[in-house]
Amino acid sequence: MNYWHKIRGAAALIGIVLNTLVLCPILYLFVLVRLILRFDKAQVTLSKVLVFIAETWIAINNMIVALTSQIHWKVSGMESLDRDQWYLVTCNHQSWSDILVLQRISNRRIPFLKFFLKQELIKVPILGLAWWGLDFPFMKRYTKDEIAKNPELKGKDLETTRKACEKFAYFPTSVMNFFEGTRFTQAKHDKQQSPYRYLLKPKAGGAAFTLGAMSGHLRNLLDVTIIYPPEAPRTLLAYLGGAMQNVEVVVTQRVVPAWASEGNYETDPAFRERFQQWIGELWEEKDALIASRLEQQ
Repeated sequence: MNYWHKIRGAAALIGIVLNTLVLCPILYLFVLVRLILRFDKAQVTLSKVLVFIAETWIAINNMIVALTSQIHWKVSGMESLDRDQWYLVTCNHQSWSDILVLQRISNRRIPFLKFFLKQELIKVPILGLAWWGLDFPFMKRYTKDEIAKNPELKGKDLETTRKACEKFAYFPTSVMNFFEGTRFTQAKHDKQQSPYRYLLKPKAGGAAFTLGAMSGHLRNLLDVTIIYPPEAPRTLLAYLGGAMQNVEVVVTQRVVPAWASEGNYETDPAFRERFQQWIGELWEEKDALIASRLEQQ
């Protein structure tokens, strides 16, 4: 990665920030109107307006990144997608740029992507309020120690998130969840003693939590695999500045088994074992896919 890449990456970041500063006040205005007009029809209509603004923000960001990065894209598996369906989306997680890649391939191809966010992220300047206005579900997870001290907290995290997801039933939505839970690094891979070559161990509990919170609305899984050039740095600046000359994305469309959203991962050992096996099989396929594509490169 040279200085020219860094300059172009910085220019892209400035462009994205300016785009955010222009469109966020417009989004806030419609959030305010939605807070005033509480009847269902207005809520649904205004939610769609907010999504339109967010998709416009992403489209402009995509144009900015296209100008600065000039990446050659190879994307497969996006055929037969439907904006009138609900999707659970997952992806291998290597860099902050993964989110921009997902937005680039999915924007206005499937319903707007919404991420499960930690409760603390609502405090992020500008974007925290935007995420809240767009009905991103904020999760408050309690540790075993916290539950042991206060048993009444047991199940509260799932119930709170389920209530946040009730609005998703009004119109199709895509819910994004990185099953690995964190970005891949060799140090994390070694510490976990991951059985996969290019992936961390998936956190099946997080996936089960997402499906349980959605109460059966998610029946379609988009399993996204991002393959960056093996010699290129994985930083956000490298992606924005063009240090990654080629990016391949493989999307595998799957059906979420009906049983996967009906069990209790924490209290039912049989369900937990079955769920872990299902996610493990998906991860074995993904790891083999990455290995084969890197060998081709």
